[in-house]
Amino acid sequence: MLKEFKEFIARGNVMDLAVGVIVGAAFTAIVKSLVDNLINPLLGIFIGNIDFSNLVLTIGSAHFKYGAFINSVINFLIIAFVVFLLIKFINKLVPKAPEEPEEDEAPSQEEAYLKEIVELLKEKK
Repeated sequence: MLKEFKEFIARGNVMDLAVGVIVGAAFTAIVKSLVDNLINPLLGIFIGNIDFSNLVLTIGSAHFKYGAFINSVINFLIIAFVVFLLIKFINKLVPKAPEEPEEDEAPSQEEAYLKEIVELLKEKK
């Protein structure tokens, strides 16, 4: 079992995924800082205080902090939009590789035989 695990970890896809997760975590920290330190204050100038974290619904002894959830949704939407803009900008910087036209493969022997049969049938008419 240890040998199988070692082979699994050594696969290229797993290593690529690990690198992607690490870079993604670092990128998330950068985007979160951008949103928290630049975009939210900018929005605060125009909208006012956008902190809903003190909105709470209390039923009995249970406290439902729906304001914190609203803040999380707003932050997600802002972060998603910023990531969209960054990816769009990066895609403009990096040129696309030209697509190679697909070469027509030679017909299989079965297809060649079927074509011959069709031609013979056409000749008989």
